[in-house]
Amino acid sequence: MEYKGYLGSVNYNDEDEIFYGRVEYIRSLISYEGYDVESLQNSFHEAVEDYLELPHTQNIAPAQPFKASFKIGTVSDRCQTNWNQFK
Repeated sequence: MEYKGYLGSVNYNDEDEIFYGRVEYIRSLISYEGYDVESLQNSFHEAVEDYLELPHTQNIAPAQPFKASFKIGTVSDRCQTNWNQFK
């Protein structure tokens, strides 16, 4: 699930018959739960909104979700770059 740039996991506990999850890719532990898809989504949205309210209530800035990227080049790209150094 995604809401305001935050991603949430979805799990199901068969014993308790409940959906649950947590906001991913941030250091804080934010969890939510619901008995159906609609209540799970609502709980997730409320959890994110509560987290975003932290600066107003506790003077703590909420973290932005971690983002990662990396470049992939081909071997010929690297060889061409190295070859151009020696010309």
